[in-house]
Amino acid sequence: MDNSEDFYKKLKTQLEETTSWPSPYLYKFIVPSDKTKIEQIEGIFDNLGAVINTKQSRNGKYTSISINVRMDHPDAVIEKYKEVGDKVDGVISL
Repeated sequence: MDNSEDFYKKLKTQLEETTSWPSPYLYKFIVPSDKTKIEQIEGIFDNLGAVINTKQSRNGKYTSISINVRMDHPDAVIEKYKEVGDKVDGVISL
């Protein structure tokens, strides 16, 4: 089993133990400052009523993206992390 599967298992356990669902969840990502990558991430959360904030790093090389969205259960949270990781090159999930 790779590290990401361990990470997702641990995250699911934490989410189940600390949160009553459905609940708002705050995703944070860092991507190279590339309009296409930012739009890809925004598109993944489209139609979910997400509040999305972006902020460029001081030198402009990276953009942090915060996404606050209501999710139904821990599996849905993890699915979105996996979708972003699969579709967007160079993304860092925080």
